[in-house]
Amino acid sequence: MNANYLYHPYTSQRMTTFSRNGMVATSQPLAAEAGLEVLKKGGNAVDAAIATAACLTVVEPTSNGIGSDAFALVWMKGELYGLNSSGPAPKSISIEAVKKRGYEEMPKYGWIPVTVPGAPGAWAELSRRFGKLPLIDVLRPAIDYAEKGFPISPILGRNWNKAFELYKKDLTSEEFTAWFETFAPNGKAPEIGEIWSSPDHAKTLRAIGETNGESFYRGEISKIISDYSKKYNGFLTTEDLAAFKPEWVDPIKVNYRGYDVWEIPPNGQGLIALLALNTLKGFDMSGIDTSSAERYHQQIEAMKLAFVDGKKYITEMKDMSVSVASLLSEEYAKKRRSLIGQTALTPEPGKPPKGGTVYLATADSEGNMVSFIQSNYMGFGSGIVVPGTGISLQNRGHNFSLDPHHDNYLQGGKRTYHTIIPGFLTKDNEPVGPFGVMGEFMQPQGHVQVIMNTIDFHLNPQAALDAPRWQWTGGKRILVEPTFPNHIAQELARKGHEIEVAVDSSTFGRGQIIWRDNQTGVLKGGTESRTDGAIAVY
Repeated sequence: MNANYLYHPYTSQRMTTFSRNGMVATSQPLAAEAGLEVLKKGGNAVDAAIATAACLTVVEPTSNGIGSDAFALVWMKGELYGLNSSGPAPKSISIEAVKKRGYEEMPKYGWIPVTVPGAPGAWAELSRRFGKLPLIDVLRPAIDYAEKGFPISPILGRNWNKAFELYKKDLTSEEFTAWFETFAPNGKAPEIGEIWSSPDHAKTLRAIGETNGESFYRGEISKIISDYSKKYNGFLTTEDLAAFKPEWVDPIKVNYRGYDVWEIPPNGQGLIALLALNTLKGFDMSGIDTSSAERYHQQIEAMKLAFVDGKKYITEMKDMSVSVASLLSEEYAKKRRSLIGQTALTPEPGKPPKGGTVYLATADSEGNMVSFIQSNYMGFGSGIVVPGTGISLQNRGHNFSLDPHHDNYLQGGKRTYHTIIPGFLTKDNEPVGPFGVMGEFMQPQGHVQVIMNTIDFHLNPQAALDAPRWQWTGGKRILVEPTFPNHIAQELARKGHEIEVAVDSSTFGRGQIIWRDNQTGVLKGGTESRTDGAIAVY
């Protein structure tokens, strides 16, 4: 059989998935099953989320790894908790130090953009506070896949090969050798259906599980990472790793037509989704058809205004020149809404009143739910793999500005503007459920589109994800999916939007949704048709 696993000539459908005892939705079937396995062994939604997240570092390394950052929103026993596990820049880095090395902006690859990885800390902290099973047991499925191998799925294979071709051309210096040894051991990316394994990855996961993360931050693994950083003149040290602790935060929200939409506060870009929704709630959508160009025009304009504000102001909360409260005020929303007319605008930041990523959702039979996201950024991240560990390190530092007058300026020990955002929906203080759309700067745009599809246009969770998406890319430029209705694209063009039709859907985000009926306990899930997505249930 010689099938092309990326060729799909026919329109296909996915149905909403229903269950009652438990549900795990993510971008890779093996990871979803890992979470379900933990649920069946007596774990709760938090244990399932950790198992799924750890497994994704193995079975989807094109988007995340042990060297990732992570954020989580956890609904547990009637309360919503937020966890920010994004790591700061190394203490010794500075704008001056980077510029001395010949850079006028933060590079994408190598040791300079590497920040402290937060994902292992997130797993350990979530397990400590809310988990029911030992961390080592929760990581067991991921360890098994890393040791024994697994077959490469279609979208994973496509993305892996893209990264290999790019890295083969651009990452030619010695510090990148371990990436090729780990992820292209036969001189090429593994093909769809081929078995790939990473025993070093398994060894690291086992050490994290047995020490509840201590080995990674204050033990043998931290020394291995630091020594490799020092060898290639990196800034990351054992002191940076030892100082890291995940931070419990108060989630932020806006009320959108009777529903509370929750996000993690800055340094995450979830604020952008809330800014857009706060603007959009002033428009009456009740008489607008789902296929109306006016609906899309208003969404696009609100998102543009929200994005330029986010890019100007979002950084660590203590370094923001304006407050979150002022940005989300009704006064400011009204001011931004007034700028939206009948034609496309070129957005500028406002002046508020002074005052490569994986996503997963889990739910258990007790009503607990988790919205969890982790990422290396830009696929495999920095291109740095620590030899003998399987750890691919993120390049989150690339988002820092080298302009000392910018809110998100580079500073040692500071966390940068972060693209990964988990979402959660409640109504009348009761949970509706977790949702998320991964994909760098597509994420808040995906959040807004999914929430409006759900609340304004009454789409089921699968349809809310399947609906054709648009993406603002700057100025008046709008990229639309190949399936985006042509008549709407033409009408948007007449309004002044510069429309470009994408050749595929790879840049439009990959989402998951789990909604819960609080009267019956029935779970209703949707998974992404743009990737190898799957929902595991029982």
